[in-house]
Amino acid sequence: MSRTVRTRTFLVVGLAVAMLLAGVVSYYASSHPDGLEHVAEQAGFADTAEESATADGPLADYRVKGVEDDRAAGGLAGVVGAAAVLALSLGLVHLVRRRGSRTGEPSAGPSPDPATVPDNGRATDPEGSRHADAERGPLDGRR
Repeated sequence: MSRTVRTRTFLVVGLAVAMLLAGVVSYYASSHPDGLEHVAEQAGFADTAEESATADGPLADYRVKGVEDDRAAGGLAGVVGAAAVLALSLGLVHLVRRRGSRTGEPSAGPSPDPATVPDNGRATDPEGSRHADAERGPLDGRR
C-alpha cells in the first residue's frame, strides 16, 4: 500500500471516528451546569444573568433547534460542531500554507540540494572547495 493511500485511509478513518464520537458521545455529556454557572449559583448571583444574544440560535444549549428527539438533537449538534472546527482548521492551514509560499518562505517540501544553496558570502574556487573556512571547524572564529 502506498504512502498516499495509507495517509488518506488514516484521515478518513480519523474523520469517521471523530464524527461518531461527536454524534454519539455528545448525548452522554453532563447535564449539570458549566463551571461559571455553578460558581454563580454558589455565590448567589446566578439570578442576575442576562439572556445571551445567541440563546435562540440554531445550536443553543448544545441542541439543534427544531429537532424533537433529544438524542438526535444533541448528536447532530456535536457533528455540526466538529465539522465546523474541522472546516475552520482546514481553512486556517490553507491560508498559512498559501501565505508561506507567497512570502518566499520554504514550504514543507523536500530539502534543497546543497549544490544549489547560496554560500552565505564565503569564497569558493571553481571546483567548489572552501578557501578560508576549509581548515577551521564549525565553531572556530565565532564569538
